[in-house]
Amino acid sequence: MPTTARHLADHRPSAGTLPPRATASSDAPAMSLNGTWRFRWAPTAHEGTDGFWRESFDDSAWAHLPVPAHWQLCGYGAPAYTNIVYPFPLDPPRPPAENPTGEYRHVFSVPVGWDGHRVVLRFDGVDSQFTAWLNGTELGFATGSRLPSEFDVTEQVRLGERNVLAVRVHQWSAASYLEDQDMWWLSGIFRDVTLLARPVGGIDDVHVHATYDHRTGAGGLRVDTVGAAATRVVVPELGIDAAAGEEIHVAAVEPWSAETPRLYDGEVVTEAERMRLRIGFRTVEVADGLLKVNGRRILLRGVNRHEFHPDRGRALTEQDMIDDVLLMKRHNINAVRTSHYPPHPRFLDLCDEYGLYVIDECDLETHGFELEDWRANPSDDPAWREACLDRMARMVERDKNHPSIIMWSLGNEAGTGANLRAMYAWARDRDPSRPVHYEGDHTTVCSDVYSRMYAPHAEVDAIGRRAEEPLDDPALDAARRAKPFILCEYAHAMGNGPGGLLEYRELFERYERCQGGFVWEWIDHGVRTRDASGREYFGYGGDFGEPLHDGTFIADGLVFPDRTPSPGLVEFAKIIEPVRIAADPDAGTVTVTNLRDFADTADLSFSWLIEEEGHEIARGDLDVPVVAAGESVAVPAPAQPDTHGDTWLTVRATLAKDTAWAPAGHEVAWGQVRLAAATSSPTGVAPVGAARIDPPGVGPASFHPDTGVLVSLGGIETEGPRLEVWRAPTDNDSVQADSPAASWRKVGLHRMRHRTDAVEVDGTAVVVRTRVAPAGRAFGLNATYRWTGVSDDAVRLELDVEPDGVWPDLPLPRLGLRLAIPASFDQVSWYGYGPGEAYPDTRQAARMGRFTTTVDGMQTPYVHPQENGHRIDVRRVELTDAHTGAGIGFDGDPSFGFTVRRWTSEALDAAAHPVDLVRSARLYVNLDIAQHGIGSGSCGPGPLPRYVLRPRAAQLAVVFRVIAAR
Repeated sequence: MPTTARHLADHRPSAGTLPPRATASSDAPAMSLNGTWRFRWAPTAHEGTDGFWRESFDDSAWAHLPVPAHWQLCGYGAPAYTNIVYPFPLDPPRPPAENPTGEYRHVFSVPVGWDGHRVVLRFDGVDSQFTAWLNGTELGFATGSRLPSEFDVTEQVRLGERNVLAVRVHQWSAASYLEDQDMWWLSGIFRDVTLLARPVGGIDDVHVHATYDHRTGAGGLRVDTVGAAATRVVVPELGIDAAAGEEIHVAAVEPWSAETPRLYDGEVVTEAERMRLRIGFRTVEVADGLLKVNGRRILLRGVNRHEFHPDRGRALTEQDMIDDVLLMKRHNINAVRTSHYPPHPRFLDLCDEYGLYVIDECDLETHGFELEDWRANPSDDPAWREACLDRMARMVERDKNHPSIIMWSLGNEAGTGANLRAMYAWARDRDPSRPVHYEGDHTTVCSDVYSRMYAPHAEVDAIGRRAEEPLDDPALDAARRAKPFILCEYAHAMGNGPGGLLEYRELFERYERCQGGFVWEWIDHGVRTRDASGREYFGYGGDFGEPLHDGTFIADGLVFPDRTPSPGLVEFAKIIEPVRIAADPDAGTVTVTNLRDFADTADLSFSWLIEEEGHEIARGDLDVPVVAAGESVAVPAPAQPDTHGDTWLTVRATLAKDTAWAPAGHEVAWGQVRLAAATSSPTGVAPVGAARIDPPGVGPASFHPDTGVLVSLGGIETEGPRLEVWRAPTDNDSVQADSPAASWRKVGLHRMRHRTDAVEVDGTAVVVRTRVAPAGRAFGLNATYRWTGVSDDAVRLELDVEPDGVWPDLPLPRLGLRLAIPASFDQVSWYGYGPGEAYPDTRQAARMGRFTTTVDGMQTPYVHPQENGHRIDVRRVELTDAHTGAGIGFDGDPSFGFTVRRWTSEALDAAAHPVDLVRSARLYVNLDIAQHGIGSGSCGPGPLPRYVLRPRAAQLAVVFRVIAAR
């Protein structure tokens, strides 16, 4: 048995490691040990290689593996995904016998110039437990996968000679019981490995205390150091040159906030070392029942961020981190919760520099114990106390100097218990400058804020009024009511959605206590995968042979795995835009409201555009004075032109100059208002020509004599339209056991039967009477189609729908028409809302205009195929052949919802991955009266009542037009 096996069931977090300290940039020598290492993988801990740590061991037959990396993503074992349940038996602290183990060897040399230095070996992240040897000497072992571990190797390292570093990593250990986060189980050395030369007289640790007095504008600075006695603090821009530990008063400083991330460059200096500081003066407190930064209530427009890349898992590059930060800033996000572990330290540097508030979360989650009613939960077991406190200390000490961090978090979904209370007490004592967060204990005895997950809108409203359900203990209840409220998770961004964001924002703005929250989550964790034919897709739970998994629940982000923004992110950006623009045509004004907490609008330019029927009429700049944070101003609107069509004014706020996170011209906010409606309905014209009965037809339209469906329009072959109530369920429709989709399938809405009762002529119209109902059920829908010719190349359809029978209490997925047309008509242009998809409760980012794309461009490639691509309130659409220009147009009276794709809703429903979708010989067009809302029901509330589509009487009027070839 390998010698390291003795540690696998050890409650202790580590042995042989150095005390935790801050990550800092120093001029002392350092060398990266990242690169290609020798590697051997074994399926169990018992099959490890005896003596592989010896210098003389021959590893020439071993494979190569990059460091940092996860071995499962390099062909050793496979990734596995569970959300709550542990993928091994719960028998703490024992790990399973099936314990994959990776053995690493790396040879390096150290400069002779390091002579006289203390040498430290640093691992920034190893999952889940590892033991290290240098030149045959065991250094110790460590756990805490997302936390650094350092070893003093001064006695083991040889300068100018060959050094052999050997590391054995176990996938499972006692520590795995503390790391049950909702993510892929991935192992190995996945963060940087570094060798540090620590000079005699150097700085062992540094702690920056930088405060801001919002009443006077003054700053306070004290920099504490550990190590050398004669240490000075130098901040040239502020004229500071003082001893470490000295309290320094600065009469005037520019404060740090997420909106104005002002950093001052400084150094702590000894004769042996200079350590760089990035100082942000800011103060965080809970006061007057509110979370405040620099004396002001802030609103958190945040996301939960796992570290992930589709090829590298949690082994992120700096560019990956920059990409995340830039995308967040460009989509108006101002806060990140580092779910559910401390991130790579470089990410926090970027949050300091670019401006993002951070809740830094400890690497602790024991969620799977919930399935056992929290019996033996490590959070309340004294045997785990040292490990829990160790994780908290290592996070706080590593990250304490980041101004972006405004709260520490004890962890996530770890139940309740004495160890959490001890972690809270330790953090408050070590760093009283920051509040502490924890959601899992709703008494808030170990949290300075009241935090919840997925509270529905009505409950948030009650909490905002401090009228939530009381606790049994009056003292605890009063203490909780006095605390600010945040939603540490809400709006589950799984697949199509989330819906209901607007109504959450309205609650955050209505109640001071409700200070925003963090959408779950930032990124879909889809692993880049190929099928047997080489077609690429993003894999989720179950795609890698896992016997136990949670399927698609891993794909629940605002960006796709390749970091392409989803429609959900575009919607979120609109809803949380920091400037609100509203126009009043009657008053002739445009009102600009600055929703920022600190910054004015001096960085923004404003412009306007007037369009008639989507065609530009006029444009110009809007003269808006600088608006202070929290203030509004009304300015004259541009003169309204004389138009006869549908006329809209759009006002945009864009960056006036390049910033660190976006170029000049980047759109920050926009507002749109209708100036004038069309003077006449485009489809309200008198019928032209008589209807035909044998065969049925009117104008350019011909119908099937038995079914009454449209079979030809001006010689173009068609199929339908027929009444459609089904949509391929979204994740929000279907993930939970009691989901709407389960009810839909139970009653048969996915397999509706169509019956034609009559095909007849009524003067100038062909009238088709039908009934649509599920097999085995007595309820259904009566649909009457009335077709009239309106020109030689156009026909008008008036659809009337009436529920029939006693419908069960359930929503309809959609209500509208579906027809098939030739696949060559794949060029799409429309006048209506766009450019992206929109649904009843996800439409704030859609604006009125004229848009052009292709049928393929109309699709949203969700990791798990589902209803997508719907454009809302479309007035007119044309589908044409790119080569001939021929096609079909649809004109609404006044509008309809529009979807077009190369496969049916049934095929979309059946697909597990986008590569399963096969193009058909037709395009399938949906013209909707309405769709059911999206909501957040995959892990949260479903659609609000106003967005629920109930069976009801409804009408739709559309003109079908033949578009002639060019």
